[in-house]
Amino acid sequence: MAGTPDLPQVLLGLARDDEFAARSLLPVAGVADSILGFHCQQAVEKSLKAAIASRGVEFPYTHDLAGLLELCERSGLKVPGALDGVDRLAPYGVHMRYGTSHGSGLDRDQALRWAATAIEWVAALVEPEGD
Repeated sequence: MAGTPDLPQVLLGLARDDEFAARSLLPVAGVADSILGFHCQQAVEKSLKAAIASRGVEFPYTHDLAGLLELCERSGLKVPGALDGVDRLAPYGVHMRYGTSHGSGLDRDQALRWAATAIEWVAALVEPEGD
């Protein structure tokens, strides 16, 4: 359909927005781990969904990063080793965001690295060279 946005590009843009929010909030005193973790988790989740969509594969509406990583692999995508352990962000997508858990001890630097790595990986998949 003419004029229909490219889903992988849209999701990648949304992932970048979440990473930007996380980086912007990092130096703000009083910002809880749950908020920063949420934006990092969302950046990774949306990046993984963009990667899956780039293969023409439907993805579930889920916050389950481990399941999305598995779907990436089943779709023929080689997930970067730098994303090992990223599923530790999964609780920040729902439980901590909606108050059913109060996490602390988020490795903020690692969370931001995972978000940046996911975005960089997916950008290489879905953006034409030179963009």
